[in-house]
Amino acid sequence: MVGDKGFKKFLVISLFLLPNFIGFIFFIGIPILASFGLSFTEWDLISNPSWVGFDNYIALIKDEEFRSALFHTIYFILGYLPLVMCGALTIALILNKKLKGRIFFRAAYFVPVITSWVAVSLIWKWLFNPTYGLINYGLSLIGISGPAWLHDPTWAMPAIILTSVWKDLGFVMVIYLAGLQGISPTYYEAAEIDGANGFQKFRHITLPLLSSTTFFVLVISLINSFQVFDQVMIMTEGGPAGSTSVLVERIYKHAFEYYEMGYASAISWVLFFIIFGVTLIQMRLQKRWVDHGN
Repeated sequence: MVGDKGFKKFLVISLFLLPNFIGFIFFIGIPILASFGLSFTEWDLISNPSWVGFDNYIALIKDEEFRSALFHTIYFILGYLPLVMCGALTIALILNKKLKGRIFFRAAYFVPVITSWVAVSLIWKWLFNPTYGLINYGLSLIGISGPAWLHDPTWAMPAIILTSVWKDLGFVMVIYLAGLQGISPTYYEAAEIDGANGFQKFRHITLPLLSSTTFFVLVISLINSFQVFDQVMIMTEGGPAGSTSVLVERIYKHAFEYYEMGYASAISWVLFFIIFGVTLIQMRLQKRWVDHGN
């Protein structure tokens, strides 16, 4: 039984974990190792793979499209992260107060999170339409001539960033809301007795005590941002003129449109090491600003 000690307990726990472990090995572990091996080969999905050593990685360094996709991915992250984190925190602060209908608004903000990326992307593609889209129509009401959005290399990526922020805002808001409700009201009561105003309480109580929540949001949002793909493929397919080409979109096209599985695997592993490196740096730096309440 689970309560027993020694080998019998180990056996029972292993038996329950075995189905999940087998699934992990066959559907995650082996494909990961296989992709690493494929990154050193040239394979078109039909003929046998041929060993090319580090040629795929060397070709990546010289590939202008890869560098462009990396730049656009970073551009997306720099636009997306501040907007989704600041926007979600602002909404969480408002919905943490005793407002009428706050349960409805909490649910309403979360609806986009459970909506599929296909539906969201198609709706926003229509909203951004330069001829009959609602966004340019709204801008025209205040005398502004809207851009061509998804058809304009300058505005296509900002349009994708806005769509992504709208979709993910509710998810980050829920995490911040949980963090806010974990802060004891006694801190605010003590601050009020000392004469602190609203901004001072936010600056010296809320932000420091939310730092561990902010760190969690930053890590998962950054990892997800590096893997931006669905909205790009549906809304622009990497265009116009490659202005929204990103790393995962390059992986997909090289693997399933150009049938260059080895090259696509090499991009995948480069992306993995980028995410791994950035996460390690975040873990290292978090000691300087995250308050774990120790």
